[in-house]
Order: sequence, then C-alpha cells, then structure tokens
Amino acid sequence: MKILVLQDWLRSGGTERQSVLLANGFAAAGHGTTLLTFRPGGRLAPTVAAAVGRRALQPFDLRLDWYAPGLSRAVGVIKPDVILCMGRMANCYAGRLQREHPDAAVLATMRTGKPLPALFRRSLRLVRHVVANSREARDGLITRHAVPPARISVIYNSLVFGGTTAPHARPELRARYGASDRTLVLLCVAMFRPEKNQRELIEIAAGFAREVDWQLWLAGDGPARRACEKLAATRGVAERVRFPGFLRDPSPLYAASDVAVHASSSESLSNFLIEAQAQGLPAVAYEAQGIAECFVPGQTGWPIPRGDRAAFRQRLGQLAAASPTERASRSDAARRYARETFDADRQIAAYLDLFQSLANQPPSRGDFAAS
Repeated sequence: MKILVLQDWLRSGGTERQSVLLANGFAAAGHGTTLLTFRPGGRLAPTVAAAVGRRALQPFDLRLDWYAPGLSRAVGVIKPDVILCMGRMANCYAGRLQREHPDAAVLATMRTGKPLPALFRRSLRLVRHVVANSREARDGLITRHAVPPARISVIYNSLVFGGTTAPHARPELRARYGASDRTLVLLCVAMFRPEKNQRELIEIAAGFAREVDWQLWLAGDGPARRACEKLAATRGVAERVRFPGFLRDPSPLYAASDVAVHASSSESLSNFLIEAQAQGLPAVAYEAQGIAECFVPGQTGWPIPRGDRAAFRQRLGQLAAASPTERASRSDAARRYARETFDADRQIAAYLDLFQSLANQPPSRGDFAAS
C-alpha cells in the first residue's frame, strides 16, 4: 500500500509523536509511506525514519498551522491508497481530500476532547472512516456527531517511550533537582498550552500542608510556560516547581518520579499517562474524555472529579503513604497494563489491517459523501 500521513507541523506534542511513530512503523512494515506536513521542520523532524518520504507544503516556515498550499496537487502526485489525517488542522482538510480523491481511503482521527471546528465536523461526514483513540471518543462521535458506528474504529495511542531506564537515572536526577529519597516527586510531561492546565497542578501542589516534602516537575515547553513560572513564584513555591524543558526522550524523568499527575480537560487519551504507566508510575488525573482508559481505575490510576483539589491532594497523600510492597505491586500492574494495551507493534498492525480493508472497498459516494 501507499500510505500518506498528514500533519500540520512536527511540534513536540503527543499527536505529532504518534504521527512520526506510525509513519516510521508503516515504512518499516514495507509500505510506501509519506509524511506530509503543512509547515517544514519542527522539533520532531529529526525523528522521522529515512525510509519515510518527508515533504512539506510551505516553501519556508510561514508559522501558519492551517495553511496548506498545493495540498490537493501534492496528494495527486503521491497517489496514496490511504490518507491518515492527524491533528485538528489536517482533519479540517480531510473531507475535501475525500471528495477530490475519491479512490483514496481518507481517514479522520478523533484524538481530542476540545470542541471541533466546523470543517472538522464536516470531514467526519465525508471521509471513508474515522479512528478514535479511546472508547469515550468513539461514543462522542456517535452521540454528538452522528457518525455511524460501522464507520468508526478504536485504536489506542501507541507507547512512544515505554522501555525501562537505567537505575542510576533516579538518584542522579533527584539529586540534580534537590529532591531527597523522602520527597514526593510529582511529574507532568506535556506541551505548555492553556488547555494542558499545568497551572492547576501548581495550585494543587501549593495547597499541601507546609510539612509535606514535595516537588512538581513540569517537563515540556510552549507558550504557557512563562505564566506557570510566574504563578509558582506568586504562590511562593518556585523552589519546589521544576521546569526541565523539552526532552526528546523523557524516560529518565519517569524513572526519577513517584506519581504522574494530569489536569487537562481536552484529552481523548493521554500519551503522558500511558507512558507513565509503562514506566510503573501510578497516576492521579482529573476526569476527562478517555482518561480512565489510560490506567486501571482504582488500582494503577485514580480519576478525580474536575476541580476537586482536596480529593486530588488526598489521593496523592495516600499514594505517598503506601508501603514499599504495595508500591511495587502497583508498579508491576501498571507496567503490565500499559505494555499490553498500548503496544506499538499491535497498534501499527491494527492500522494496517484497517487500511487494507478500506483499500479493498469501492469508493463511497453515498449519503455521507453527498451531505
């Protein structure tokens, strides 16, 4: 098969990491694969495998995520059997691509809990198929967007960083940031965007009693980082909130932390939480679409009602007070669940099986294509 993966830009977000992982996996399986982006470059560009055809539509970076000059012409030259649209901007073009290239199977993806732009909603009616990355996302497609269940498949995100880290990473990193063996280290790895809500994690941690020894590590970069740094200073906890910045591989942070924490309301399935589980970290997170599918609720992770800071802190305190035996058992269960459920080879194979079945179907020109 000839597969085209469409993404606006290779920034450092979770969807972009999934785009690269899938493109690399499709190429490794022997399929002609092109990763086409609107903007050139991006932090993840160097992680694209040599076997993947890499093209950008903008001749130089115009810093416009939505601008895709010559998209239909480029698709016509590539002549893919399958077009996988990743991210909000690519999905806004998905319906148009299906109409202009009816012989290709165009797939939209539902990977967000945020409200959808009108063009995205239109694409859901026009494309051959939709991939949701959680069961809750699938249910939302059915109830809110009237997508027939037969046109939806659930394929979970793949683990990008799911391996084990050298034991020395834990003491070295904790010492670097001034955390002792007794310090409760909370970790969040995400782009700094308002919807990721790192501010709420700072407020939750700042509400601990004075005698609690804690640190909050907020890894990543983005436009909301400066506001978070300012908030930590304003709340008097700047020495406890650490900002490691963007890491191409954050695995050492997982090894050195104690609990994964998450407060975003716009997820469909959190890459960060499934990676944390694969590294053996328990998770505490505000409820959001797909969050409860990232872990085993009540065993390896705990969804907290949105805005209930007291309940969030209480659960963190209970995890901190757990015995070494209980912690080890929970870590083993988390690793087992994540590595079985979100195995990259399994997810890539699920996509390829779906692509093959869609490529064998005749072009759809029925009611949805005409709506």
